[in-house]
Amino acid sequence: MPHLTIDYSSHLAGALDASVLVKELHPLVLEESGSAGVCKTLVRPAETYVGDMSSGETGFVHVEVGLLTGRPEHQRARLSESVLALLDGHLRAAGVREAVVTVEVRELAGSYRLSSLSTAGG
Repeated sequence: MPHLTIDYSSHLAGALDASVLVKELHPLVLEESGSAGVCKTLVRPAETYVGDMSSGETGFVHVEVGLLTGRPEHQRARLSESVLALLDGHLRAAGVREAVVTVEVRELAGSYRLSSLSTAGG
């Protein structure tokens, strides 16, 4: 049931293979968080700025993982570290030389609701 949002510098689009990343990220998040169900992920390139870097070549990737409440802080922190390691591996393999990578694992608000629209089955 986890919700993932991956925002990344648009100039990393050629280097960051989102479909491969998501295929590795989903099972990692499910295992580390103890979640059941399926991950739902939104990936979006964005215009980014890191500090006062004048070159504009520093990449930025931010991953947000939203989970239902109840996981202890150490479990969420361990998940953050695992996601950072996975992203680091992907960026290095793609030849990215400069990037800032952040991860936030947060609890979904009590107002969270899920609805699924399906037109299958007539």
